[in-house]
Amino acid sequence: MSAAYLDPRVTLDAATREVHAEFEIRNESSETWRAAEGFGIGYHLFDADTGTLIIDGARTHPERDLKPGESARVRMAFDVPEESGQYQVLISPMREGVCWYYEQGWPVLLVEAESRGGAVALAPVRQTTAAALRRRRELRAVGRAVVYPFRTIWRNRSLIRVMVRRDILGRYRGSFGGSFWTVMNPLLLILTYFFVFGLVLGQEVPGDPGRFGFARYLLAGMLPWLAFTEGAARAPSVVLEHRNFVKKLVFAVETLPFNLVVSGLVSEFFAVILYCGFLVASGRGVPVTVFWLPVLLIPQVMFTAGVSWFLAALGAFVKDLGQFIGFLLTIWFFLTPICYPEAKMRAMAPFLSKNPIFILVRGYRSILLEHHAPAFGSLWKLWLLSLIVFVLGHAWFYKLRKSFADMI
Repeated sequence: MSAAYLDPRVTLDAATREVHAEFEIRNESSETWRAAEGFGIGYHLFDADTGTLIIDGARTHPERDLKPGESARVRMAFDVPEESGQYQVLISPMREGVCWYYEQGWPVLLVEAESRGGAVALAPVRQTTAAALRRRRELRAVGRAVVYPFRTIWRNRSLIRVMVRRDILGRYRGSFGGSFWTVMNPLLLILTYFFVFGLVLGQEVPGDPGRFGFARYLLAGMLPWLAFTEGAARAPSVVLEHRNFVKKLVFAVETLPFNLVVSGLVSEFFAVILYCGFLVASGRGVPVTVFWLPVLLIPQVMFTAGVSWFLAALGAFVKDLGQFIGFLLTIWFFLTPICYPEAKMRAMAPFLSKNPIFILVRGYRSILLEHHAPAFGSLWKLWLLSLIVFVLGHAWFYKLRKSFADMI
């Protein structure tokens, strides 16, 4: 320790928003502090949330040189900005043109202030270090990164509901089938795959032979895949499609990719109902284990949302991303045992265990066909991966969203 702050006192003038700080500073270094050599006591005012330096404040110079072990009384004043927010004022010894000693690891006197609605509130003054503040800021940033996506969704739930309804109805407005195509499109796609792989290529599932067996196997795997591709395939162009919303300062732009996720979830809801009807019609019945579905749906939504946020932000800068993603999703589909038995991919078992879509597909089949809960060993990894993708995808989108208006 090279400096100590004794008996610190901080008062606020509410009328002028001026903060007065008074304390005794003691030289605990091995050198004499000389004002003639540029030594002084100054302050830096930071935005507490971002760590951005706002004000490099005035310096206060001791009236005399301070030898090691000597002390001097210091008085200084500074104003809290009128803009609402949280602020940190770091008071520290410094030398003009040389350094701020708190950046060299010396203790710093911390004054924290919050400005809200024209009023200012001060936290108790305390002594700390720049390293401790940095660790605290990093922990707060991680906490905000985890909480903020959920908070955004909850706060804008009404907007999301309206936008999803508008998306589903508007997509097929003027067509003969209307919103009925929300169910028909995935159903026709599933029938196409069933015709090619089940009838033409004659694929069969071990333990459940026959065309109905393969149909049950194929449909169970298609349920999570169709919901995932609903968001991932459309995400690269969603910012460009809603450019009029992006340029509005009051619009929550981060809800646009999530709207696609919810649209896919709506389609999956009807698909699950149809699938359960098919199970009954084919003589299998709906298993009780269907109530395990939320355990898979939650990480599925988080993973899809994270990927959609990432692709939506990148798509605002790379206009051809949508074409590439369509190709990538096709490869991903055929590398996942959805339309062929898993036994044919034994050689790629290590790869499959790291494929989050396969874990979802395997979980759906466990619940709907094998009548037991998903394997816990892969399920907790899916939850962890989905949460990481969810948080990082939102952080990526949030960081780039300020540039969207310039790019579109």
